[in-house]
Amino acid sequence: MPVYRAPVEETLFILNEVLDLPAFRDLPGFADLDPDSLEAILREAARLFEDVWAPTNQVGDVEGCMRHPDGSVSTPAAFKAAYDAYREGGWLGISAPEEYGGQGLPGVLNSVVQEFASAANLSLAMYPGLTQGAIAALFVHGDEEQKRLYLPPMIEGRWSGTMNLTESHCGTDLGLIRTRATRNPDGSFALTGAKTFISAGEHDLCENVVHLVLARIDGAPPGVKGISLFLAPKFLPKADGSPGERNEISCGAIESKMGIHGSSTCAVNYDGATAWLVGEENRGLAAMFVMMNEARLAVGTQGLAISEVAYQNALAYVRERLQGRALTGPKNPQGPADPLIVHPDVRRTLMEIKAFNEAARALMLRGALAADIVRRSPDPAARQAADDALGLLTPVIKGAFTDSGFANAVAAQQMFGGHGYIEDWGMSQFVRDARIAMIYEGANGVQAMDLVGRKLARDGGRAIMAFFAEVGGYCEAHADEAGMAEFLTPLAAGLEDLRGATVWFMNNAMANPDNAGAGAVDYMHLFGRVALGYMWARMAKAALRRPDDPRMATKLVTGRFFMERMLPETAWRRSRVEIGADSTMALAEDAF
Repeated sequence: MPVYRAPVEETLFILNEVLDLPAFRDLPGFADLDPDSLEAILREAARLFEDVWAPTNQVGDVEGCMRHPDGSVSTPAAFKAAYDAYREGGWLGISAPEEYGGQGLPGVLNSVVQEFASAANLSLAMYPGLTQGAIAALFVHGDEEQKRLYLPPMIEGRWSGTMNLTESHCGTDLGLIRTRATRNPDGSFALTGAKTFISAGEHDLCENVVHLVLARIDGAPPGVKGISLFLAPKFLPKADGSPGERNEISCGAIESKMGIHGSSTCAVNYDGATAWLVGEENRGLAAMFVMMNEARLAVGTQGLAISEVAYQNALAYVRERLQGRALTGPKNPQGPADPLIVHPDVRRTLMEIKAFNEAARALMLRGALAADIVRRSPDPAARQAADDALGLLTPVIKGAFTDSGFANAVAAQQMFGGHGYIEDWGMSQFVRDARIAMIYEGANGVQAMDLVGRKLARDGGRAIMAFFAEVGGYCEAHADEAGMAEFLTPLAAGLEDLRGATVWFMNNAMANPDNAGAGAVDYMHLFGRVALGYMWARMAKAALRRPDDPRMATKLVTGRFFMERMLPETAWRRSRVEIGADSTMALAEDAF
């Protein structure tokens, strides 16, 4: 059975010494998160996810979910007790507003918990993860009655939430949705239509499921301008808030998927279901984007989480598996062969995954901290700067992290040789589970186009200019510090590649938009490499302050590996951007 150990020490190092979490103690919720409390919370979370959740992952994959003749769905048998332990510990509401029953702690702490949960059991993590996104959307756009009625049981974990966007004929192009909403005399609406690929759309972990549904009010304008957001519970709440009459909502099927078998992915039918408008009419897409942006950051975290747990299991295997002899002579002379870890290519593979994981965790937490500043800072300038950075980083974290997470899961599986292809070892599950993260919440090609087509030009390029200034300024400010040159020189070169590719788009994408489309994915990964390199420079600076700590010596070696072997990817990514779209678009359709 695969194993998992939550990276508590690594996370504490990033939060306390790289991101300087104590410096934000003046923000609401941060004052209660002193270093001792932070460590206690993370260690308690680690025990839950290591001891309770992780053992349910492989058995849940084998058992999967089952739809019954009455339309109900049962999750894997082990999931209910694991979910209840999570719910009873108050983990779902850790950063939710206190006025509705949450603990009000920083969202960055919730991002840590999401990583641990997703690494321990990604399928199970989907259920509370979707609920947290629904909570965020309702908190921002719901009216007071909706918040009073729905948020407390959702924050407590007695009710769960979903997001209903996709229909069988449309995914990314939401302007094509057909689900309609008809006004009822009492001010509610009747929803009619069908949604597909709805994660946690029906299950047995909670007493009610609250669906947030995109639909078109009768007579609304065509396209995305005519979409509204609705709240439709599985059971209509009684006056006292308890679940009452069953709504006209049913699970038509559960999907047979490549991975995340323990996640109930449903086709949901609305047959005149009672629903209530959330926010303004015809402004549903903007309201749903609160949930979608939360989900995109969470999915990026899933890419990191699978990369981490796959790495841990590959490392354990190569330390024990005896195979061949080291190129420089036997390292286990008393045994029949040396352990796999002595071989350079095995070490290269592990180092690439390790170097990604550590920098990705730092970048993920930096993004989560920016989200906290947007929500909690009283300073408009600080909120604006954080919002700019978050908008720029969201498609990178979602797209680059999940692409790399899948690639790293495959590379970790490779360390097992033939055993990696056998289900008993669990590595194939990591590969299968990681694959969906590249697709849902906006496929990664869409993320790349969002970055290039929208985020770069937004507000006259203010966000990307600020990023250039931040990273460039960091390189200049610390250039003369002992030990930093080997991190800052390659980072400055990577930053120049990013600048060059950005300028190329500015000069060539307007005249021919296909140039942007053809180079978008390469640009996204180029940006990701530079952002990860920036995190490595900051981690190196923190590590250099502790010269006698063996953990920090290990970190510096890992950072040097990233700078020498992984950051130079920016050069060939830039060259692929600047080659343009001519050969990509040259063939006629019938020549493919």
